[in-house]
Amino acid sequence: MVFGNSLFYPILGFASFVVFIYMSFGGIKFSFLEEGPELSFVERNGTQFVLDGKAFYVNGWNSYWLMVQSVDVYSRSKVREMMKTGAKMGLTVCRTWAFNDGDYNALQTSPGRFDEQSFQALDYVIAEARQHGIRLLLSLVNNLQAYGGKSQYVKWAWQEGVGLSSSNDSFFFDPSIRTYFKNYIKTVLTRKNTITGIEYRNDPSIFGWELINEPRCMSDPSGDTLQGWIDEMSTFVKMIDKNHLLTVGLEGFYGPNDPKSSTVNPELWASRLGSDFIRNSKISHIDFASVHIYPDHWFHEQVFEDQLKFVYKWMLSHIEDGDEVLKKPVLFSEFGLSKTNQNFSLSDREKMHRAVLDIIYKSAKRNRSGAGALVWQFLVGGMKEFSDEYGMVPWESSSTPHVFIEQSCRLANAKGWTQLDVSFKEHC
Repeated sequence: MVFGNSLFYPILGFASFVVFIYMSFGGIKFSFLEEGPELSFVERNGTQFVLDGKAFYVNGWNSYWLMVQSVDVYSRSKVREMMKTGAKMGLTVCRTWAFNDGDYNALQTSPGRFDEQSFQALDYVIAEARQHGIRLLLSLVNNLQAYGGKSQYVKWAWQEGVGLSSSNDSFFFDPSIRTYFKNYIKTVLTRKNTITGIEYRNDPSIFGWELINEPRCMSDPSGDTLQGWIDEMSTFVKMIDKNHLLTVGLEGFYGPNDPKSSTVNPELWASRLGSDFIRNSKISHIDFASVHIYPDHWFHEQVFEDQLKFVYKWMLSHIEDGDEVLKKPVLFSEFGLSKTNQNFSLSDREKMHRAVLDIIYKSAKRNRSGAGALVWQFLVGGMKEFSDEYGMVPWESSSTPHVFIEQSCRLANAKGWTQLDVSFKEHC
Protein backbone atom coordinates (compact mmCIF):
# COMPACT_ATOMS: atom_id res chain seq x y z
CA MET A 1 0.00 0.00 0.00
CA VAL A 2 1.35 3.46 -0.92
CA PHE A 3 1.03 6.42 1.52
CA GLY A 4 1.27 10.09 0.55
CA ASN A 5 3.61 12.13 2.78
CA SER A 6 0.73 14.16 4.24
CA LEU A 7 -0.84 10.97 5.66
CA PHE A 8 2.25 8.89 6.39
CA TYR A 9 3.97 11.18 8.89
CA PRO A 10 0.96 11.72 11.20
CA ILE A 11 0.45 7.94 11.32
CA LEU A 12 4.15 7.40 12.01
CA GLY A 13 4.03 10.02 14.77
CA PHE A 14 1.00 8.42 16.41
CA ALA A 15 2.59 4.97 16.23
CA SER A 16 5.75 6.32 17.88
CA PHE A 17 3.64 7.87 20.62
CA VAL A 18 1.90 4.54 21.31
CA VAL A 19 5.25 2.73 21.52
CA PHE A 20 6.58 5.41 23.90
CA ILE A 21 3.57 5.06 26.22
CA TYR A 22 3.90 1.26 26.22
CA MET A 23 7.60 1.38 27.02
CA SER A 24 7.18 4.08 29.66
CA PHE A 25 4.67 2.03 31.64
CA GLY A 26 6.60 -1.21 31.41
CA GLY A 27 3.97 -3.09 29.46
CA ILE A 28 1.08 -2.41 31.84
CA LYS A 29 -2.07 -4.26 30.90
CA PHE A 30 -4.77 -1.59 30.83
CA SER A 31 -8.18 -2.79 31.92
CA PHE A 32 -9.89 -1.61 28.75
CA LEU A 33 -7.46 -3.69 26.68
CA GLU A 34 -7.29 -6.83 28.78
CA GLU A 35 -9.45 -8.03 31.64
CA GLY A 36 -7.72 -9.31 34.75
CA PRO A 37 -8.85 -12.52 36.43
CA GLU A 38 -12.28 -12.53 38.01
CA LEU A 39 -11.95 -12.00 41.75
CA SER A 40 -14.38 -12.01 44.65
CA PHE A 41 -14.00 -10.14 47.93
CA VAL A 42 -12.55 -12.10 50.82
CA GLU A 43 -15.12 -11.95 53.61
CA ARG A 44 -15.39 -13.08 57.22
CA ASN A 45 -17.73 -15.69 58.64
CA GLY A 46 -17.18 -15.98 62.38
CA THR A 47 -13.59 -17.07 63.02
CA GLN A 48 -12.77 -17.76 59.38
CA PHE A 49 -12.00 -15.89 56.20
CA VAL A 50 -14.31 -16.95 53.38
CA LEU A 51 -13.84 -16.76 49.62
CA ASP A 52 -16.56 -17.83 47.20
CA GLY A 53 -18.33 -19.72 49.98
CA LYS A 54 -15.25 -21.68 51.12
CA ALA A 55 -12.95 -21.19 54.10
CA PHE A 56 -9.85 -19.28 53.01
CA TYR A 57 -6.57 -19.68 54.90
CA VAL A 58 -3.73 -17.30 54.07
CA ASN A 59 -0.24 -18.33 53.00
CA GLY A 60 1.59 -15.19 52.02
CA TRP A 61 4.39 -12.72 52.50
CA ASN A 62 5.46 -9.14 53.17
CA SER A 63 7.09 -6.89 50.57
CA TYR A 64 6.79 -3.41 52.02
CA TRP A 65 8.72 -1.86 49.12
CA LEU A 66 6.32 -2.47 46.22
CA MET A 67 5.00 1.08 45.84
CA VAL A 68 8.34 2.87 46.09
CA GLN A 69 9.81 0.51 43.50
CA SER A 70 6.93 1.31 41.14
CA VAL A 71 7.47 5.08 41.04
CA ASP A 72 10.31 4.84 38.52
CA VAL A 73 9.78 2.92 35.28
CA TYR A 74 13.19 1.21 35.40
CA SER A 75 12.44 -0.55 38.71
CA ARG A 76 8.83 -1.61 38.07
CA SER A 77 9.95 -4.95 36.69
CA LYS A 78 10.90 -5.95 40.25
CA VAL A 79 7.27 -5.66 41.31
CA ARG A 80 6.07 -7.85 38.47
CA GLU A 81 8.84 -10.37 39.21
CA MET A 82 7.82 -10.50 42.88
CA MET A 83 4.17 -11.09 42.00
CA LYS A 84 5.14 -13.86 39.59
CA THR A 85 7.33 -15.44 42.26
CA GLY A 86 4.51 -15.32 44.81
CA ALA A 87 2.04 -16.88 42.37
CA LYS A 88 4.56 -19.56 41.44
CA MET A 89 4.73 -20.57 45.12
CA GLY A 90 0.94 -20.61 45.41
CA LEU A 91 0.95 -17.62 47.76
CA THR A 92 -2.30 -15.70 47.95
CA VAL A 93 -1.81 -12.52 50.00
CA CYS A 94 0.96 -9.92 50.13
CA ARG A 95 1.16 -7.24 52.81
CA THR A 96 2.67 -3.94 51.71
CA TRP A 97 2.77 -0.24 52.53
CA ALA A 98 0.09 2.05 51.10
CA PHE A 99 1.82 5.05 52.67
CA ASN A 100 4.90 7.19 52.20
CA ASP A 101 4.51 10.40 54.15
CA GLY A 102 6.90 13.26 53.43
CA ASP A 103 9.78 10.93 52.50
CA TYR A 104 11.58 10.52 49.17
CA ASN A 105 9.01 9.85 46.42
CA ALA A 106 6.33 10.56 49.03
CA LEU A 107 2.74 9.62 48.29
CA GLN A 108 1.53 12.32 50.71
CA THR A 109 3.85 15.32 50.41
CA SER A 110 2.04 17.37 53.06
CA PRO A 111 -1.34 17.05 54.79
CA GLY A 112 -3.95 16.44 52.08
CA ARG A 113 -1.49 16.89 49.20
CA PHE A 114 -0.53 13.91 47.09
CA ASP A 115 2.04 13.19 44.41
CA GLU A 116 0.22 11.78 41.37
CA GLN A 117 3.26 9.86 40.13
CA SER A 118 3.52 8.03 43.45
CA PHE A 119 -0.22 7.40 43.50
CA GLN A 120 0.05 5.88 40.02
CA ALA A 121 2.80 3.67 41.43
CA LEU A 122 0.32 2.31 43.97
CA ASP A 123 -2.19 1.90 41.14
CA TYR A 124 0.42 -0.21 39.36
CA VAL A 125 1.04 -2.43 42.40
CA ILE A 126 -2.66 -3.17 42.74
CA ALA A 127 -3.06 -3.80 39.00
CA GLU A 128 -0.08 -6.19 38.96
CA ALA A 129 -1.38 -8.06 41.99
CA ARG A 130 -4.72 -8.46 40.22
CA GLN A 131 -3.07 -9.83 37.08
CA HIS A 132 -1.31 -12.53 39.12
CA GLY A 133 -4.25 -13.47 41.37
CA ILE A 134 -2.55 -12.02 44.47
CA ARG A 135 -4.51 -10.04 47.05
CA LEU A 136 -3.01 -7.16 49.01
CA LEU A 137 -3.20 -6.29 52.69
CA LEU A 138 -2.52 -2.53 52.58
CA SER A 139 -1.17 -0.73 55.63
CA LEU A 140 -2.15 2.95 55.95
CA VAL A 141 0.51 4.43 58.27
CA ASN A 142 3.61 3.45 60.22
CA ASN A 143 4.06 3.68 63.98
CA LEU A 144 7.80 3.76 63.23
CA GLN A 145 9.62 6.60 61.47
CA ALA A 146 10.34 4.70 58.24
CA TYR A 147 8.46 6.30 55.33
CA GLY A 148 7.27 9.17 57.49
CA GLY A 149 5.12 7.40 60.03
CA LYS A 150 3.16 9.02 62.83
CA SER A 151 6.13 11.31 63.60
CA GLN A 152 5.72 12.99 60.21
CA TYR A 153 2.10 13.82 60.98
CA VAL A 154 3.19 15.33 64.29
CA LYS A 155 5.85 17.44 62.52
CA TRP A 156 3.29 18.70 60.01
CA ALA A 157 0.91 19.77 62.78
CA TRP A 158 3.75 21.43 64.69
CA GLN A 159 4.98 23.28 61.58
CA GLU A 160 1.47 24.54 60.82
CA GLY A 161 1.09 25.80 64.40
CA VAL A 162 -1.88 23.58 65.25
CA GLY A 163 -0.12 20.75 67.08
CA LEU A 164 -0.91 20.22 70.74
CA SER A 165 2.37 18.46 71.48
CA SER A 166 5.65 17.49 69.84
CA SER A 167 5.32 13.99 71.25
CA ASN A 168 4.91 11.31 68.58
CA ASP A 169 2.01 9.90 70.58
CA SER A 170 0.01 13.06 69.86
CA PHE A 171 -0.74 11.33 66.55
CA PHE A 172 -3.35 9.38 68.49
CA PHE A 173 -5.02 12.22 70.43
CA ASP A 174 -4.44 15.51 68.60
CA PRO A 175 -7.71 16.53 66.80
CA SER A 176 -5.84 18.22 63.94
CA ILE A 177 -3.72 15.14 63.31
CA ARG A 178 -6.75 12.87 63.46
CA THR A 179 -8.28 15.06 60.75
CA TYR A 180 -5.09 14.79 58.67
CA PHE A 181 -5.23 11.02 58.88
CA LYS A 182 -8.95 10.81 58.11
CA ASN A 183 -8.37 12.89 54.99
CA TYR A 184 -5.62 10.49 54.01
CA ILE A 185 -7.86 7.45 54.56
CA LYS A 186 -10.66 8.95 52.48
CA THR A 187 -8.31 9.87 49.62
CA VAL A 188 -6.80 6.39 49.44
CA LEU A 189 -10.03 4.43 49.80
CA THR A 190 -11.84 6.49 47.16
CA ARG A 191 -8.91 6.60 44.73
CA LYS A 192 -9.85 5.49 41.21
CA ASN A 193 -7.08 3.30 39.83
CA THR A 194 -5.73 4.88 36.64
CA ILE A 195 -4.92 1.43 35.23
CA THR A 196 -7.92 -0.71 36.14
CA GLY A 197 -10.50 2.05 36.45
CA ILE A 198 -11.68 0.59 39.78
CA GLU A 199 -11.94 2.59 42.99
CA TYR A 200 -9.78 1.04 45.70
CA ARG A 201 -12.79 0.51 47.96
CA ASN A 202 -14.46 -1.52 45.20
CA ASP A 203 -11.44 -3.62 44.22
CA PRO A 204 -11.51 -7.26 45.43
CA SER A 205 -7.80 -7.64 44.69
CA ILE A 206 -7.34 -5.71 47.94
CA PHE A 207 -7.62 -8.29 50.73
CA GLY A 208 -8.10 -5.68 53.41
CA TRP A 209 -6.82 -2.58 55.19
CA GLU A 210 -4.48 -2.29 58.16
CA LEU A 211 -4.88 0.90 60.18
CA ILE A 212 -1.27 1.16 61.36
CA ASN A 213 1.86 -0.96 61.47
CA GLU A 214 2.71 -2.00 65.06
CA PRO A 215 0.90 0.74 67.03
CA ARG A 216 2.31 1.74 70.40
CA CYS A 217 1.26 4.62 72.64
CA MET A 218 3.69 4.39 75.52
CA SER A 219 2.65 7.73 77.02
CA ASP A 220 -0.62 6.06 78.04
CA PRO A 221 0.09 2.48 79.17
CA SER A 222 -3.55 2.13 80.27
CA GLY A 223 -4.38 1.75 76.60
CA ASP A 224 -7.28 4.21 76.63
CA THR A 225 -5.73 6.61 74.10
CA LEU A 226 -4.95 3.98 71.50
CA GLN A 227 -8.31 2.30 72.06
CA GLY A 228 -10.15 5.54 71.34
CA TRP A 229 -8.10 6.13 68.18
CA ILE A 230 -8.75 2.61 66.84
CA ASP A 231 -12.46 2.95 67.56
CA GLU A 232 -12.70 6.29 65.75
CA MET A 233 -10.58 5.33 62.74
CA SER A 234 -12.15 1.91 62.22
CA THR A 235 -15.61 3.51 62.26
CA PHE A 236 -14.45 6.06 59.70
CA VAL A 237 -12.99 3.39 57.39
CA LYS A 238 -16.21 1.39 57.47
CA MET A 239 -18.29 4.49 56.66
CA ILE A 240 -16.39 4.73 53.36
CA ASP A 241 -15.64 1.10 52.56
CA LYS A 242 -17.98 -1.71 53.54
CA ASN A 243 -16.42 -4.21 51.12
CA HIS A 244 -13.06 -4.85 52.68
CA LEU A 245 -11.81 -6.48 55.84
CA LEU A 246 -10.10 -4.30 58.43
CA THR A 247 -7.45 -5.02 61.07
CA VAL A 248 -5.45 -2.88 63.48
CA GLY A 249 -1.87 -4.02 62.75
CA LEU A 250 -1.02 -5.11 66.30
CA GLU A 251 2.05 -7.01 67.45
CA GLY A 252 -0.18 -9.10 69.71
CA PHE A 253 0.95 -8.04 73.19
CA TYR A 254 -1.54 -8.45 76.02
CA GLY A 255 -2.49 -5.37 78.03
CA PRO A 256 -1.70 -4.77 81.72
CA ASN A 257 -5.12 -5.95 82.92
CA ASP A 258 -5.07 -9.21 80.97
CA PRO A 259 -3.97 -12.32 82.95
CA LYS A 260 -1.95 -13.42 79.93
CA SER A 261 0.26 -10.34 80.22
CA SER A 262 2.33 -12.16 82.84
CA THR A 263 2.10 -15.69 81.43
CA VAL A 264 2.27 -15.27 77.62
CA ASN A 265 3.80 -11.85 76.89
CA PRO A 266 7.56 -11.99 76.21
CA GLU A 267 8.40 -9.88 79.27
CA LEU A 268 6.86 -7.19 81.49
CA TRP A 269 7.73 -4.38 79.05
CA ALA A 270 5.29 -5.83 76.50
CA SER A 271 2.27 -4.89 78.66
CA ARG A 272 3.38 -1.25 79.01
CA LEU A 273 3.20 -0.18 75.35
CA GLY A 274 -0.33 1.21 75.37
CA SER A 275 -1.64 -1.59 73.15
CA ASP A 276 -3.89 -4.43 74.26
CA PHE A 277 -4.47 -7.39 71.94
CA ILE A 278 -7.87 -8.47 73.26
CA ARG A 279 -9.31 -5.03 73.96
CA ASN A 280 -8.13 -3.51 70.66
CA SER A 281 -9.25 -6.48 68.56
CA LYS A 282 -12.71 -6.64 70.15
CA ILE A 283 -13.77 -3.35 68.56
CA SER A 284 -16.80 -4.09 66.38
CA HIS A 285 -15.43 -2.64 63.13
CA ILE A 286 -12.21 -4.66 63.41
CA ASP A 287 -12.81 -7.79 61.33
CA PHE A 288 -9.73 -9.81 62.24
CA ALA A 289 -6.88 -9.73 64.72
CA SER A 290 -3.24 -9.33 63.73
CA VAL A 291 -0.16 -10.69 65.51
CA HIS A 292 3.60 -10.55 64.86
CA ILE A 293 6.16 -13.20 65.81
CA TYR A 294 9.75 -12.14 66.56
CA PRO A 295 11.06 -14.20 69.50
CA ASP A 296 14.68 -13.54 68.53
CA HIS A 297 14.01 -9.80 68.75
CA TRP A 298 12.08 -10.05 72.01
CA PHE A 299 14.47 -12.52 73.74
CA HIS A 300 18.05 -11.61 72.95
CA GLU A 301 19.61 -14.17 75.28
CA GLN A 302 17.45 -17.20 74.51
CA VAL A 303 18.78 -20.09 72.47
CA PHE A 304 16.90 -21.05 69.33
CA GLU A 305 15.16 -24.07 70.87
CA ASP A 306 13.62 -21.88 73.60
CA GLN A 307 12.55 -19.29 71.03
CA LEU A 308 10.82 -22.06 69.09
CA LYS A 309 8.94 -23.14 72.22
CA PHE A 310 7.76 -19.56 72.63
CA VAL A 311 6.46 -19.53 69.03
CA TYR A 312 4.15 -22.47 69.80
CA LYS A 313 2.96 -20.91 73.07
CA TRP A 314 2.44 -17.47 71.49
CA MET A 315 0.51 -18.72 68.46
CA LEU A 316 -1.69 -21.22 70.28
CA SER A 317 -2.60 -18.60 72.87
CA HIS A 318 -3.78 -16.14 70.21
CA ILE A 319 -5.64 -18.81 68.24
CA GLU A 320 -7.41 -19.76 71.48
CA ASP A 321 -8.34 -16.07 71.89
CA GLY A 322 -9.72 -15.95 68.36
CA ASP A 323 -11.84 -19.03 68.93
CA GLU A 324 -13.11 -18.40 72.43
CA VAL A 325 -12.94 -14.66 73.15
CA LEU A 326 -12.82 -12.58 69.98
CA LYS A 327 -14.77 -14.94 67.70
CA LYS A 328 -12.67 -13.55 64.84
CA PRO A 329 -9.88 -14.80 62.55
CA VAL A 330 -6.29 -14.29 63.73
CA LEU A 331 -3.69 -13.47 61.06
CA PHE A 332 -0.01 -13.73 61.96
CA SER A 333 0.93 -10.88 59.66
CA GLU A 334 4.70 -10.87 60.31
CA PHE A 335 7.09 -13.64 61.33
CA GLY A 336 10.74 -14.32 60.75
CA LEU A 337 14.17 -15.22 62.10
CA SER A 338 17.08 -12.78 61.88
CA LYS A 339 20.31 -13.76 60.16
CA THR A 340 22.19 -11.62 62.71
CA ASN A 341 21.42 -14.08 65.51
CA GLN A 342 24.37 -15.85 67.05
CA ASN A 343 24.85 -19.28 65.42
CA PHE A 344 22.24 -18.42 62.77
CA SER A 345 21.66 -21.09 60.15
CA LEU A 346 19.31 -21.32 57.19
CA SER A 347 18.05 -24.63 58.56
CA ASP A 348 17.01 -22.95 61.84
CA ARG A 349 15.19 -20.23 59.90
CA GLU A 350 13.33 -22.83 57.86
CA LYS A 351 12.56 -24.80 61.01
CA MET A 352 10.99 -21.67 62.49
CA HIS A 353 9.03 -21.01 59.30
CA ARG A 354 7.77 -24.60 59.25
CA ALA A 355 6.71 -24.37 62.89
CA VAL A 356 4.54 -21.32 62.13
CA LEU A 357 3.08 -22.84 58.96
CA ASP A 358 2.39 -26.19 60.67
CA ILE A 359 0.30 -24.47 63.33
CA ILE A 360 -1.68 -22.66 60.63
CA TYR A 361 -2.23 -25.91 58.72
CA LYS A 362 -3.48 -27.69 61.84
CA SER A 363 -5.78 -24.73 62.53
CA ALA A 364 -7.14 -24.99 58.98
CA LYS A 365 -7.78 -28.71 59.28
CA ARG A 366 -9.78 -28.11 62.45
CA ASN A 367 -11.56 -24.98 61.09
CA ARG A 368 -10.08 -22.87 63.86
CA SER A 369 -9.28 -19.14 63.93
CA GLY A 370 -5.57 -19.34 63.05
CA ALA A 371 -6.31 -17.86 59.64
CA GLY A 372 -2.86 -17.65 58.06
CA ALA A 373 0.63 -16.21 58.16
CA LEU A 374 2.69 -13.69 56.18
CA VAL A 375 6.47 -14.14 56.32
CA TRP A 376 8.74 -11.08 56.66
CA GLN A 377 10.05 -10.46 54.02
CA PHE A 378 10.56 -11.43 50.36
CA LEU A 379 12.54 -9.54 47.75
CA VAL A 380 13.88 -10.14 44.25
CA GLY A 381 17.54 -10.01 43.23
CA GLY A 382 19.44 -6.72 43.29
CA MET A 383 17.57 -5.11 46.18
CA LYS A 384 20.10 -5.06 49.02
CA GLU A 385 19.14 -1.52 50.03
CA PHE A 386 15.58 -2.71 50.75
CA SER A 387 16.59 -5.85 52.60
CA ASP A 388 17.05 -6.28 56.34
CA GLU A 389 18.15 -9.02 58.68
CA TYR A 390 15.02 -11.04 57.80
CA GLY A 391 15.03 -10.45 54.03
CA MET A 392 15.03 -13.38 51.60
CA VAL A 393 15.17 -13.80 47.83
CA PRO A 394 13.17 -17.06 47.59
CA TRP A 395 14.89 -18.75 44.66
CA GLU A 396 18.42 -18.08 45.95
CA SER A 397 17.86 -21.18 48.07
CA SER A 398 16.02 -24.15 46.61
CA SER A 399 14.79 -25.16 50.07
CA THR A 400 13.23 -21.80 51.01
CA PRO A 401 10.48 -21.73 48.35
CA HIS A 402 9.82 -25.43 48.96
CA VAL A 403 8.68 -24.66 52.53
CA PHE A 404 6.02 -22.25 51.27
CA ILE A 405 5.05 -24.32 48.23
CA GLU A 406 4.41 -27.27 50.51
CA GLN A 407 2.15 -25.12 52.70
CA SER A 408 0.25 -23.84 49.67
CA CYS A 409 -0.27 -27.38 48.40
CA ARG A 410 -1.56 -28.84 51.64
CA LEU A 411 -3.87 -25.88 52.32
CA ALA A 412 -5.23 -26.17 48.78
CA ASN A 413 -5.74 -29.91 49.11
CA ALA A 414 -7.34 -29.62 52.55
CA LYS A 415 -9.77 -26.90 51.47
CA GLY A 416 -10.40 -27.99 47.89
CA TRP A 417 -9.20 -24.77 46.24
CA THR A 418 -9.02 -24.90 42.45
CA GLN A 419 -8.24 -21.32 41.36
CA LEU A 420 -4.47 -21.57 41.60
CA ASP A 421 -1.60 -20.38 39.42
CA VAL A 422 -0.80 -22.98 36.73
CA SER A 423 2.95 -22.88 37.46
CA PHE A 424 2.19 -23.61 41.10
CA LYS A 425 -0.17 -26.52 40.45
CA GLU A 426 2.72 -28.44 38.91
CA HIS A 427 4.33 -28.64 42.35
CA CYS A 428 1.36 -30.30 44.10
